[in-house]
Amino acid sequence: MPNRSNPYLPDAARIEEVRVETPDTKTFKVVFCDDDPRAGFAYRPGQFAEVSVFGVGEAPFSITSTPTRAGFLEFSIKRMGRVTRALHEMIGGEGIGVRGPYGNNFPVDEWRGKRLLFIGGGIGLAPLRSAINYCLDNRGDYGDIDIIYGARSPADLVFKPELEQWANRDDMTLHLTVDAGDDEWTGRVGFVPAVLAELGPSPEGIITITCGPPIMIRLVLQGLAQLGFSDEQIVTTLEMRMKCGIGKCGRCNIGRSYVCVDGPVYNLAQLRQLGAEH
Repeated sequence: MPNRSNPYLPDAARIEEVRVETPDTKTFKVVFCDDDPRAGFAYRPGQFAEVSVFGVGEAPFSITSTPTRAGFLEFSIKRMGRVTRALHEMIGGEGIGVRGPYGNNFPVDEWRGKRLLFIGGGIGLAPLRSAINYCLDNRGDYGDIDIIYGARSPADLVFKPELEQWANRDDMTLHLTVDAGDDEWTGRVGFVPAVLAELGPSPEGIITITCGPPIMIRLVLQGLAQLGFSDEQIVTTLEMRMKCGIGKCGRCNIGRSYVCVDGPVYNLAQLRQLGAEH
C-alpha cells in the first residue's frame, strides 16, 4: 500500500495497450507514468488495485498480470457500470489513476510441491491467471498443474492466445469447455462442474483454486466435496466484494473480516467460520 497522507490518492498511469477479449471484456495493459510507483508497486498474485477514470470514478479490479513479468500491470475488465463503460471507451496512450496493491494474496509459497487444480468460469479466469502464470514462471516449484476453464460460448472465452499456449505446453494440462458451441467449435461442450466430475481428481496432495459465476462455484464446491476434498484444500477469491481497498468504507465486511484487507483470498474453511454465503 502506498505510504502517503491521503490513501485515496492514485498514481498517474498510462494505458499502453487494449486487447479485446470478448464482446464485453477488454484487457488493459498499464504502466505508471513516474519512476517511484513503477519501482514501488510490489504485488502478489491475488491482490487487486483501484483503477480510476478521472472525472468519472474508480473501481477495484483484480490484477491479472503476474509479478514475475515486471514493468506493467494488466486488468481484465468486463463492461458492467459507469467506470467500466468509461474504461471501455479509452484507447492506448490515455491516462488513468491506479492505487494499491490491496488485500491478501494466493498463498503460492505454501503451494510449493503440491499439485494445483485451477477451476475458472468466464471472467473468473482473470484473477486466477495471475497465479497460474506465477506458478508457470516458477514451474519447478510445483507439482502437476491442471486448469478447467469454461465459458458460455467460444466467443466468451477470455485470453484465447494464452489458452492456446497453455494447451500446447507439455508441463500442464488445460481442460477447455463451453456451455454451447458454434459452427467452428470442435472442442468439449459441457458445464465446468460436469468436467470436474468427469475428470474425478484425487484430493491427495492437491490444492484447488476456483473463481467464476456463483452457480458454477456452488456446483464445483459440491463436486469437490463429493470427491473428498477438505475445506482447507479449496481456495477462492471474493473479488465481487472488493470496495474501497483499505477497509474504511465498511461495505466489504463478512462478519468480522474485511475483504479489502483480510481478503479477497480465502479458503473454504475460513469462509465457513465467517458464515459467508458461497
